[in-house]
Amino acid sequence: MKAAYIEKFGGPEVLTYGTLPDPVAGAGQVVVDAKTASVNGADPKVVLGDYKQTSFPLIIGRDFSGVVASVGEGVSDLKVGDEVFGVLETGRDGTYCEKIAVGASIIAKKPAGVSHVDAVAVALTGLTAICAVEEALKLKAGETILVQGGAGGVASFAIQLAKSLGARVISTTSTGNVDYVRGLGADEVIDYRKTDFRQVAKGIDAVFETVGGDVAIQSFEVLKPGGRAAFIASGAQAPKPERSDVTALRPAVPRTRAHLERVAALLASGAVKPPPVTLFPLADAQKALRVSAERHLRGKLILTMAG
Repeated sequence: MKAAYIEKFGGPEVLTYGTLPDPVAGAGQVVVDAKTASVNGADPKVVLGDYKQTSFPLIIGRDFSGVVASVGEGVSDLKVGDEVFGVLETGRDGTYCEKIAVGASIIAKKPAGVSHVDAVAVALTGLTAICAVEEALKLKAGETILVQGGAGGVASFAIQLAKSLGARVISTTSTGNVDYVRGLGADEVIDYRKTDFRQVAKGIDAVFETVGGDVAIQSFEVLKPGGRAAFIASGAQAPKPERSDVTALRPAVPRTRAHLERVAALLASGAVKPPPVTLFPLADAQKALRVSAERHLRGKLILTMAG
């Protein structure tokens, strides 16, 4: 199969496009003929070695959409020809390729009216947003949430999810993305290049922080007493607040079919719309990784397989 992989750590230039052996479905697994894979913010970090994988060649990528090509022993709920999408097991990379062996129990059937491009565009981002907004923050109707970095993939899903739950949404973004984030449904959009969000957002019930750095620590300042903040861009642990009357959370993002079916239902119902996408053929994965590393993209980068 064709794949994009690394044999040493470094910048995007170390990503190689070539041929690797086809995977075989083990017990409890299926092999999926991938149609699409998405490029996520973690991917350049994996290539740099930030996650300390030690086995090479290492195929990059975490989510995919495609068609079941073979079924391993013990799998009875999926069959050859089923259209599926999903995210690889926690801690595993390997979707920048034409064939993927993955645990059958953690992937889901793709909604019939949703394309492989749109399904993969919200697989990992949707999973992360649901775990943060619904499960960690436990956002309720009538509450106000501040979503930091609203134009990003996870944040844009989170804005729409929060609105579907009946929350009021404030979001930060750069000047060029103000209209885009407003179009996602945000009730108030703060251009962080012109306005300090702490001067506008006050008495907030919940913050979903996707930016990291100083923004993460500053986010505690806008919470009301008893407020909570969830962080996905500050490492494995949430930053510690100087205040004792707020809660800092680092959402777990488990891989389960139920979570993916929730993503699928939101997408199929129209409660969440897929983001704008930029397509690259798998052979140009290195170019896509360079764009991702710059961190200025609106929407999602998607790799398409030749087949």
